[in-house]
Amino acid sequence: MKKQIVLLSLALACTGVFAQTPTSGIDRSNLDTSVRPGDDFYHYAAGGWLKSHPLDAEHPENGAFVDLEELNQKRIQELILQYANNPQEQGTLGQKIGSLYNLMMDSVRLNREGWAPLKPTLARIAAIKTPREYQIVTAALDRNGENTMMYYIGIDADQRNADWNLVSIGQGGLGLGSRDYYVSDDPAKKKVLEAYKTCLTHLFQLVGNDEATAKNKMQKVLDIETEIAKASYDEVKLRDVDGNYHKMSYTELVDQFPGIDWGNVMLASGMPAIDSINVAQPEPIHEVEKILTNTPLEDLKTYAEAKVIRGASSHLSDAFRKEAFQLGAALSGVKQDRPRWKRAVSLVSNSLGEAIGKLYVEKYFPESSKKKMLDLVHNLQTALAERIDAATWMGPATKAQAKDKLQNFIIKIGYPDKWKDYSGLQVNDSLSLYANLQRISRWATDKYIAEKVNKKVDKSEWGMTPQTVNAYYNPTTNEICFPAAILQPPFFDPNADDAVNYGAIGGVIGHEMSHGFDDQGSQFDKNGNQHDWWTPQDKKNFNARTKVLADYFSHFEVLPGVKINGEQTLGENIGDNGGLNIAFTALQNSMKQHPLTTIDGFTPEQRFFLAWGRVWASNMTPEVIRYLITVDVHSPNMARVNAALPQIDAWYKAFNVKKGDKLFLLKNKRAHIW
Repeated sequence: MKKQIVLLSLALACTGVFAQTPTSGIDRSNLDTSVRPGDDFYHYAAGGWLKSHPLDAEHPENGAFVDLEELNQKRIQELILQYANNPQEQGTLGQKIGSLYNLMMDSVRLNREGWAPLKPTLARIAAIKTPREYQIVTAALDRNGENTMMYYIGIDADQRNADWNLVSIGQGGLGLGSRDYYVSDDPAKKKVLEAYKTCLTHLFQLVGNDEATAKNKMQKVLDIETEIAKASYDEVKLRDVDGNYHKMSYTELVDQFPGIDWGNVMLASGMPAIDSINVAQPEPIHEVEKILTNTPLEDLKTYAEAKVIRGASSHLSDAFRKEAFQLGAALSGVKQDRPRWKRAVSLVSNSLGEAIGKLYVEKYFPESSKKKMLDLVHNLQTALAERIDAATWMGPATKAQAKDKLQNFIIKIGYPDKWKDYSGLQVNDSLSLYANLQRISRWATDKYIAEKVNKKVDKSEWGMTPQTVNAYYNPTTNEICFPAAILQPPFFDPNADDAVNYGAIGGVIGHEMSHGFDDQGSQFDKNGNQHDWWTPQDKKNFNARTKVLADYFSHFEVLPGVKINGEQTLGENIGDNGGLNIAFTALQNSMKQHPLTTIDGFTPEQRFFLAWGRVWASNMTPEVIRYLITVDVHSPNMARVNAALPQIDAWYKAFNVKKGDKLFLLKNKRAHIW
């Protein structure tokens, strides 16, 4: 998640944010009161919900995020259909929305076309005559969204000069994303790798190769990806802020990585001349140099073919989609593919994000919700400032810097102040879905480059669309962002009990704020520059406290024999730890002016923590838990309750948790960070 906030006074008086109702905001049917809160708070708070909401065949997990996403898909489909079901003038935004949806929905046409839409691209790869030409062609194809290069080229703020954008090069090229699937001896990961090999083999067969040739091609792809994986950073190393920053001049790039034809690659990618660049992960790029030099050209071409075919597999015939789904099922444990209309909605929403977002907020996001959220955010800012002041492990100088950073948060709520322009994008019904997606990718890439390369950072830009059920903090802009779609029950209800809202959306807000002060965010100053604003002793104290949290989560078992990596998830765990403490303090401040009483047998403090437990209620397949443990920086949902709450002093008092309870943790063993 990211963060943004305008300059605000921390001396704001805490005021009630929500209208009060006589209801608790807690649905007792969601609870399992046969469970002791101190033994298993996750099931105490959500056991009833978990029992009454078993997984269906379509989802590998359920819960608040999935429920809102399902609601949003229905809403977005209705918005799309007003254009898809009626003739639209060519070139209008409505035509683009409607045509793209209809192209994805036309299964008859997609099945009739088969793999014919791929033939021009595959022919272009087949015609490559030299390794140098290979680099140029794959860079050009990447410009069209094909992901045929073995590394990525991206643009983001320079973390040490955050007002300006910087081109970055980093590791990539892995069909399974994480290196662990290629190098681990874990049986579950090996099973996924076998599913991937089957997927590639079948995809090669679908474009005209016999079984033996397809298997041979699959192995060539796997050999290349395994070599890349061996040199790639793991998820923990990717979180090292300093370890992923190697800024150099363009001349130094050419000198230090001579195995890549940078001049032609950049030209084919659509890049203008640049002076500087960040090579985020040098070792994998050096490995790519070796692969490009030592691998037979035909094998390189096979690798590029695989990327094209797999990348297009969900936008071709049913036979291709089946292979994509089977691999997804191996990763997630899902039993049934999503219906086509949902996939079509996702495609349009992803391709024309802010165009759909504008329609969405006009119909579903009232301005009153934005105002109430701003008030709530301000209250949490005040609470965090108080907690910084009260921290015994920080000195005055560091506290002053921390509060200055907090005061300079940029706040983004609901939707952007200015919307993206899609006038240059064309969707042509006479072309295949695949060809249109190539055009969309090319348009988006060129627009992205034109707006960012050699340009100052646009701090008004959003990193998520309004219809996204999520939130984020961005350290290089020092911003927190809460899209409209998450500002709905069970996260946010303007008519619900204050205690429940502070425990749900308040915890999320506090989480994002805490990212500004987690093990990564704490390295960035109020202006978004990586800058050490800590005294040496305070940083030592901070690291000691975060280590407590990392070690504690590393002992938390999410499946038999499967434990969380506390270093990989440290930033998010700090976010939950700080978020809960900040939101609880904000609730206490609010109740000084707007007292809350016990309702339905629950105190305001209890309702606060019950709301947090409900937010993370989720049934998950074992496969998706293993997947998340491998690739995600967040702890699985159960741990965000049962491992997070034992670190929160107020939780013990709220539920009278005592020594002897299974979740009890001695006070001197708790992290006590923010």
